[in-house]
Amino acid sequence: MKIGNISVNGKAGLAPMAGATDRAMRELCVKFGAVLTIGELASSKGIVSGDERSRKYLETYPAFGVNGPQLFGNEPEIMAKAAKKAEENGPDFIDINMGCPAPKIAGNGGGSALMRDLPLASEIVSAVCEAVDIPVTVKMRTGFDTDHITAPKLAEICETAGAKMLTVHGRTRNQMYAPPVDYETIKQVKAAVKIPVVANGDIVDGKSAKRVLDFTGCDMVLVGRAALGNPFVFKEINAYLNGENYTPPSLEERLEVCIKQIEMMTRYKPEFIAFLEARKHVSWYITGIKGAASLRRMCGEIKSMEDVKNICKAALSLQEKE
Repeated sequence: MKIGNISVNGKAGLAPMAGATDRAMRELCVKFGAVLTIGELASSKGIVSGDERSRKYLETYPAFGVNGPQLFGNEPEIMAKAAKKAEENGPDFIDINMGCPAPKIAGNGGGSALMRDLPLASEIVSAVCEAVDIPVTVKMRTGFDTDHITAPKLAEICETAGAKMLTVHGRTRNQMYAPPVDYETIKQVKAAVKIPVVANGDIVDGKSAKRVLDFTGCDMVLVGRAALGNPFVFKEINAYLNGENYTPPSLEERLEVCIKQIEMMTRYKPEFIAFLEARKHVSWYITGIKGAASLRRMCGEIKSMEDVKNICKAALSLQEKE
């Protein structure tokens, strides 16, 4: 698959998730087989005004695989300026968010709200494409609600405006993350355009990835929540799609990677912040373990690497008792 002139050699990438897909997680997922990653949602206004937190979301590293930041906003000129600033960091592409359902984003006219204003969406894509020399991509949902399934039309508009790849999450804004997932509309998007289309939504393993790719005809998939505490999902998907055997990691191997991820987080951000965020990451890693409820209470008190390691030891001890 090509995003403009950028080659993507694989079928599974990591979807952007606010508060989760930081530098450490993106690097680990690439190590386990993700071929593409997209940064956490960044405010175009924040970038243009020089907000430090927004700027951090624009960082790019070779260990991110094929990658780009994701921008949100509803003002073409501001989006264009933000994209120009983002381009200075050397990403492979710039992604425009037209799918975020969060009230603080959509309620202010950004994210999925743009699926109700197709002329403005067109202006934004055109402005960003004109501002940068690298490919521009767009992530959308199927529509704002079930009465307004606008993804196929929006896809055509984005392609005409210059976008080089589209990602479609198979739910409306009003659905948030509740089932079911509408792969039929993603299939319609794929049929409506000539540029690559990526499917997203409830892709949790190799079998589901293949089913979605076969049904929609999409070029690849982006995995979101299934990768939380489970970067191994990319190895599993790649093995399944290639007809290869896959051996899931043991609990000990999972927890070793958990510790490694938190250690990486402490190198990449202030320790106080890293350990606050570690509480949810460790909780994701221990999901499904016997006695996970008591372990999650321990996760809520993480303040050091020793705390992280003690939780992992406790998890292994619970398994041994089983």
